[in-house]
Amino acid sequence: MIELEYVLFLSAVLFSLGLFGVLARRNAVMILLAIELMLNAVNINLVAFTVYLSPDLLVGIIFAIFIITVAAAELALALAIVLRLYRTRSSVNVDEVNLMRW
Repeated sequence: MIELEYVLFLSAVLFSLGLFGVLARRNAVMILLAIELMLNAVNINLVAFTVYLSPDLLVGIIFAIFIITVAAAELALALAIVLRLYRTRSSVNVDEVNLMRW
């Protein structure tokens, strides 16, 4: 069995890469992918702590599946918004978007 520290290190690296992607990117699709990477890092943490603390209970795994489902719905909605933005503005650069202001 893999030790908890290794899994937590992997999760921290994935979360850091996702955070860097959110802060450094200007493309809306890449920002969404970075957010998904951060959510997957949280899921890895959740499953690792569940297996470490109580291997018999599947509560953490069920929560992780719920988070994956909500993340998929969030990504579908966000991609629909980005697609609509691209059709109206011909760009998905988040710096050029002032569509929400009056």
